[in-house]
Amino acid sequence: EGLMALFLFFVGKELWEAVRLKRGALSGRRGGLPLAAMLGGWIGAVLVWLICGALFETAVEAGTGAGWPLPLGSDVVLCYLVGRMIFGNGHPALHLLLLITIANDIFGLIVVGLAYPASGLRLIWLGLTVVAIAAVWFGFGRLARANASERDHRRAFALWPYVLGGGVSWLGVVLAGLPGALGLLPLVLVMPHADRAFGLFAEAEEFLHDPLNRLAHLLVKPLAVVLFLFGLTQGGVDFLAFGPTTGTVLAALWLGKPAGVLLGAWGAARLLGFGLPQGVRPGDLVVIAVICGMGFTVPVLALDSALPGGSMAEAARMGLVLSLLAGFAAFVIARFLRRA
Repeated sequence: EGLMALFLFFVGKELWEAVRLKRGALSGRRGGLPLAAMLGGWIGAVLVWLICGALFETAVEAGTGAGWPLPLGSDVVLCYLVGRMIFGNGHPALHLLLLITIANDIFGLIVVGLAYPASGLRLIWLGLTVVAIAAVWFGFGRLARANASERDHRRAFALWPYVLGGGVSWLGVVLAGLPGALGLLPLVLVMPHADRAFGLFAEAEEFLHDPLNRLAHLLVKPLAVVLFLFGLTQGGVDFLAFGPTTGTVLAALWLGKPAGVLLGAWGAARLLGFGLPQGVRPGDLVVIAVICGMGFTVPVLALDSALPGGSMAEAARMGLVLSLLAGFAAFVIARFLRRA
């Protein structure tokens, strides 16, 4: 959970910049359609999960609708790889896909933590996180203003206060009973950052010297190792574990979530007046919805707390691994739409 907190920090930085910075991908009315698509995907996935859970027998120890937050998360890395191969680097549809999947991962894990705390919620410990983040902001982050003195500028741009504050923040989140992977996200809110957005995971950010971008780029190579270790330790699947929960996972991710993404985006565009991003066609939205049916990293993180252990959890893990086949379906659909 400590290592995956680095990953959530890395993708959370992109989401924060998309919301906060000038011309960010989620600033103003730009955020309406991605938000509606995310919420629609959530509603569709949860509805299908609850229906399948009611129709098919699962583990005896599981309550009605157990594990419903499991399909909320996505897989940013794999969705990005598939989307980049289909749309190409820099395509607006790829940016829209990233916004939806990053938001799915972060907010989905928050919902899982609140709905199924690992050992009971002890939210008083979040005071430790609040104190750490406040100390970082008032002592360092707020000094990074345009008219700051050279001394204040050096103090605000040093990395060690943010690393120390992030460690304390992570400890507070873990002690509160929430997933440790969320522990570094509050740090993103108080670190000095660039004053404009260059796009999600833009290569131009390598030349920025603000603490948020510097720390994020220091994590790029270590995160490759972290994700490899995560797949090595959490990605194993027992092919004899196929069960009703496997079907429930696949139905929620392959049917409920894509349908919800499409309906949410359609409602935002037609009923609320949020248009598609420039350069994104309706067919691209269909491909995005199918890719969103891939769920692995964050759902696997939530697996142990959202479901009883044993055969039910292993059946769900198998469903999550099989859900990655949605990437191949996206390739087929994209090729068909281009020929049509």
